[in-house]
Amino acid sequence: MEFAPYLKAGKFALIQVDIADLSPEEFAAQVQRAVEQQQASLIVIDSLNGYLNGMPSERFLLIHLHELLNYLGQQGIVTLMTVAQHGMLGPAMNAPLDVSFLADTVILLRFFEALGRVRQAVSVVKKRHGFHERTLRELRFGSHGMEIGNVLEEFHGVLTGVPRYRGKSEHLLGDKKKP
Repeated sequence: MEFAPYLKAGKFALIQVDIADLSPEEFAAQVQRAVEQQQASLIVIDSLNGYLNGMPSERFLLIHLHELLNYLGQQGIVTLMTVAQHGMLGPAMNAPLDVSFLADTVILLRFFEALGRVRQAVSVVKKRHGFHERTLRELRFGSHGMEIGNVLEEFHGVLTGVPRYRGKSEHLLGDKKKP
């Protein structure tokens, strides 16, 4: 995305925080200042992995996050948080902590390999309000921005990181039947 015009117009602020230099209270105070002084309406915390590394224990992280998210919710602020999973592909992937109970919506992004390419799938695995979208779709980033593809109906096991192609052209994955 091209951020320069928004930065120049004062409509967007990008603040890099080194969690090693801030206590959780100082971080929360910095977020609160952004809301109150700069009238922020969207806060993105990328990523919770760094926040976790700056905390003495996961239990304290969850308490601080709960307080911060309650404050932001009361102010009507949209808050996006990312959590990187350990590992890129396969069944051994796991998140360093579970904060899904704090979120209204959880969107899962998974890498998977199919047809000789590393691809990305997106799924809404939790939605507290409104109708649920239960499908799994391919996600692509390109010169035209982000594209959400069709439902991955011909694949099984994409969320496990070990998908199996179940489409009409199964031989494309090397599953040719022997004559």
